[in-house]
Amino acid sequence: MEKYLRLLSKKYPTIDSAASEIINLSAIRSLPKGTEYYFSDLHGEYESFLHMLKSASGVIRKKLDLVFSKTLSNAQREKLATLIYYPKEEMKRYSDEGQIDSEWLKLTIYRLILLCESVSAKYTRSKVRKRIPKDLQYIFDELLNVTDDVCKDFYYEEIIRTILDTGIAENFIITLCQVIQSLALDKLHIIGDIFDRGPRADIIMDELLTLHDVDIQWGNHDISWIGAAAGNQTLIANVIRIAMRYNNFDILEDGYGLNLRALAVFAGKAYKEDECRLFHPNTFDDNIYDPVDADLVAKMHKAITIIQLKLEGQLITAHPEWNMSQRNVFANTDFVNFTVRIDGKIHELKSRYFPTVSPESPLELSQGEKELMLVLTNSFLHSEKLQKHIKFLIAHGSMYKLCNENLMFHGCIPMNSDGGYMSLNIDGIEFSGKSLMDKTDSLVHTAYYGAGEEKKYACDFMWYLWCGERSPLYGKNKMTFFERIFLDDKSLHIETYNDYYTFSERRETCEQIMSEFGMDVRKGHIINGHVPVKIKDGESPVKAGGKLFVIDGGIAKAYQQTTGIAGYTLIYDSHTLSLAEHKPFINGRCDNTPTVRIVEKMEHRMNVADTDNGQRILDEIDDLRRLLDAYKCGKIKQG
Repeated sequence: MEKYLRLLSKKYPTIDSAASEIINLSAIRSLPKGTEYYFSDLHGEYESFLHMLKSASGVIRKKLDLVFSKTLSNAQREKLATLIYYPKEEMKRYSDEGQIDSEWLKLTIYRLILLCESVSAKYTRSKVRKRIPKDLQYIFDELLNVTDDVCKDFYYEEIIRTILDTGIAENFIITLCQVIQSLALDKLHIIGDIFDRGPRADIIMDELLTLHDVDIQWGNHDISWIGAAAGNQTLIANVIRIAMRYNNFDILEDGYGLNLRALAVFAGKAYKEDECRLFHPNTFDDNIYDPVDADLVAKMHKAITIIQLKLEGQLITAHPEWNMSQRNVFANTDFVNFTVRIDGKIHELKSRYFPTVSPESPLELSQGEKELMLVLTNSFLHSEKLQKHIKFLIAHGSMYKLCNENLMFHGCIPMNSDGGYMSLNIDGIEFSGKSLMDKTDSLVHTAYYGAGEEKKYACDFMWYLWCGERSPLYGKNKMTFFERIFLDDKSLHIETYNDYYTFSERRETCEQIMSEFGMDVRKGHIINGHVPVKIKDGESPVKAGGKLFVIDGGIAKAYQQTTGIAGYTLIYDSHTLSLAEHKPFINGRCDNTPTVRIVEKMEHRMNVADTDNGQRILDEIDDLRRLLDAYKCGKIKQG
């Protein structure tokens, strides 16, 4: 302890500096806890997600109503909300339409300052200052911290007049709006699946890199991209295949600079005689930067799909401990009669054109496919932006996270039909429950940062995490994309969810899991994504008597017909837990404010002292008190 206190004394070299920090930390503990936001299954829908961030999922509009309900009409509040969400665009529009004059500028700054006061009320001055550009910190300090009501209006008037006189008013309004956005978001939790289906997950990642406090619980789609960036060729094929399926070339070529020319050339030659009608993409979004002919996309889609099926078969053969031989569909396919054996039954394929497949060795890549995969692998490994994003995803991510008695993970804790935990053999050892989550978390880091045989094993295992029956990120008995493409029998398309999804709707199961993770079951909750909640079919995101929240509501356009809404945000402020149900995002429209409903009220207003961070601060205070005692008794000399 003395060695630690001597290190601490370097930062707080005197009694006064240590005492001052104790007072500061004690004051922070007495503040209301910051608002936490939980999002899940973003799936590349960057426009919807960015709007949710800018609007704080409707919280900014709620604050506007609170501050201005008696002074501004609903339409005026709506206009002010739009300005706050999109300040640069709105200021340009107002300027083009000739709406900006000194009176408008003065009134707008005044209103924004009042709102900024409201959203910053729960923070210390130093925390607010960190969200403000350095050049404007003094002005914000003066405007946000006027305490004398008698002179407040006059003081505002003088400062705002000076802002107008110096010609910085329009830029100041833009900055004010951005500061309000930042202050409304204190902590952000992403419960998995940033990638795939939607057009630009890279834009979402760019935004996450700018945020001050964000954590990510990996989903199986995120793991697929991490594995691809680590060099797993099966997952490289997988992320390209999914992009082909949804016609998302922009993220690959414009977003990450991945070279798909080799795939286009290979597919154009290999499948020249094939219409590839089974492989035409689902188009929810148009490519802006890289429009590609639909027929060529279909050929590229088929080419990479065949490669992926071969590589998956090779992995299954190499890892018998995964018990996935029944999923080695390409090895069980007869490429002479064009049939496949599944569960002992023979089924006819819908396609008969497989020019790169050897009937004698169906899992072997052709020479052209091997050369193509080397090109694609090098492209993934040397994409600077992709590697930067994946490093962030690993550094800020995990299989699960405990925060303020909320347990967050994307998929499931795999369970058997009797309600016990399902085990998974990893390198000869059985893991289940919390130990499975901890072990898989470690393997993700090894897959990306490891070396030698350990890295190879972990990298292979990333594919199992993507789609394995006992993977906590997948949680289904099989992934049937082969059947969905090549077979007509829809009964073969069914993917059965793990028993967790039944048992977790029971309060006692959730409490059992929370106990496994060392939580207070009276206060705790489990927060999941992964499984879209079908509001239109009467399903509820609140389950197990309020102990489980499933917040995949369909931000991805591909799911919105199924769910009936356009995503959820779970919001945890100092008073309540609330769910925001979002409407489909329409570019240029800001009047689609989400429906927010309270799902749990706190017994008392939560302060920082009631949070995990409050406990960490208390530990710091205890250490500083020991340092004070050491100074006072002369054990450690003041600097």
